[in-house]
Order: sequence, then structure tokens, then C-alpha cells
Amino acid sequence: MTRTAFITITGRPNVGKSTLLNTLLGEKIAIVSRKPQTTRNRITGILTKGEDQYVFIDTPGLHRPRTLLGEYMMKQVGAASVDSDVILFLIEACRELTETEKTALQKHADSGVPLLLLLNKVDRANKAKLAEQIASLSDSYRFDALIPISALTGDGVDAIFKELEPFLTESVHFFPDDEITDQPERRIFAEIVREKALRLLDEEVPHGIAVAIEEFKEKKGVLAVRAEIYCERAAHKRIIIGKNGEMLKKIGTYAREEAEQIFGARVYLDLWVKVKENWRDRPGLLSDFGYQDET
Repeated sequence: MTRTAFITITGRPNVGKSTLLNTLLGEKIAIVSRKPQTTRNRITGILTKGEDQYVFIDTPGLHRPRTLLGEYMMKQVGAASVDSDVILFLIEACRELTETEKTALQKHADSGVPLLLLLNKVDRANKAKLAEQIASLSDSYRFDALIPISALTGDGVDAIFKELEPFLTESVHFFPDDEITDQPERRIFAEIVREKALRLLDEEVPHGIAVAIEEFKEKKGVLAVRAEIYCERAAHKRIIIGKNGEMLKKIGTYAREEAEQIFGARVYLDLWVKVKENWRDRPGLLSDFGYQDET
């Protein structure tokens, strides 16, 4: 008898949702950076353990949208939650909830969808304060389980699977048993490039970076890719390229190295930078960059 569960991972930006997804799967499929709102699309991660298939949906961080891109991201969160058998709601251990978190948590608690509340980053938490937080949350919200975890170290992950087991239902597997994500290869590659740019640029360039894959061809064991990094200002373009092109070379090198590991082939990466002002508020460009509402 095969069983399946669809599980949405939600929470505020930078709480560790993508790190948790990668840890649950045992492989990296979601990009991670210290910048808020790194995840922009719903990302499906698939883990098949014997007859059981867990389909995890990583979502953008909960926030009040200020651009069309932000509105798109919040639609992705809503759509994923509605379609789920279980919701994993991440909050940070020993950190006061924001108003956005309180509103979302109450909404999920009232929805009737099974809710597991995960307290992340317990490896850095004060035990006495953590105990107080657990008691306060238990008095304030309805949830099916509260699990202290560290998405980074993997502590508590076994407990998540134990709590998820009752919500598996008899069903065919919706994905091949050896598949770990339904993301197209072009999107995976674009996200690798965006992650390296976000990490290397740190706070120098804000969220206004998108990556489009203009060419993706494999021939004789070599994957030839032409990728374009889009930013919103000419000043940002200069920063991304760097003096004598050094920053762009670093982004390309790190992206190529990781892509070769993931795709199992030699990679030739041709990387360019272009300016598209205010692209986050331009529907046509959002669609071009893969942020197209399909709900």
C-alpha cells in the first residue's frame, strides 16, 4: 500500500524554511542566503521512503508585499497552504513573533488543516527562555504538535517525520520514486546563479536581482549555458560586475562548480549583466523571469 502527504513549509523570511527543506530531503534543491525573501517561487521537494512519499512545498517568506513581485510571492504561499495535507509553520526559538507571524499562525490554526509548529534554531537558544516560549505558544494557539528543531544541524528532523506519519493517506505516488524535485533544469540553474550573487554581494545590492537562462544546451558531455543577471539600476550593474569584472567572474565560477556537481557534467557558463528598471513592478518582465501566477 502506497501513501502520500503534501506538506507546506511556511514562516517569515530567514527563519530557515529552505534550509529545513534541504535537510529533510538530504540534498540541496532550494537556495539559501542570509537575505530575506530569497525564495520567490513554490519549490517542491520529494522524498520517497519505501511505500511513503512526502511532497514538501517550500514557500516564500511571509511579509507585507510592496511590489508586484511581493504580491506574487504571497499568492504562492496561499495557494500552497490551501492544497496541503499538513502545514509546517516555522518560527525562531526565543524570538518574539511579529504581527505578520501572529496573524498567519492564527489563520492556519483556525483553518482545520493539521498544523505542526516548529521552533527552529534551538541549537542557539537559551533553554529556560525556550521552555517559557513553548508554554506561551501552547496556551495561545491550537496546533497538532510543537517540535523544537535545528534545520541547520538536523536535530529534531526525525521527530518531524514521526509526527507527519499519521497524515499520510493511501494514494498512488504522484512523482517517480527517484525524483527529488519537479523544478525544470533551467530554473535550478538560474537559482544557483542567483544564490551565488546574493551571497557574494551580501548587502551591496538589494533584492532586485533576477536571473534568466537564455541558452541551455548539452553536447558531448558539456552543458553550455548563457545566463543573464538582471538588476534595477546601472549602479548595481557596476557592483555585480566589479572591478575588472572580478565579481562577475567569482559568481560565475562558484555557480559553475555547484552546477557541475548537481548536473553531473562539465559546464560552460557565459554570464552577462543587464539593467531592467523597476522590473519587480512590471508584469511582463515578472512573467519573463518565471514569476507567473498559475493559480
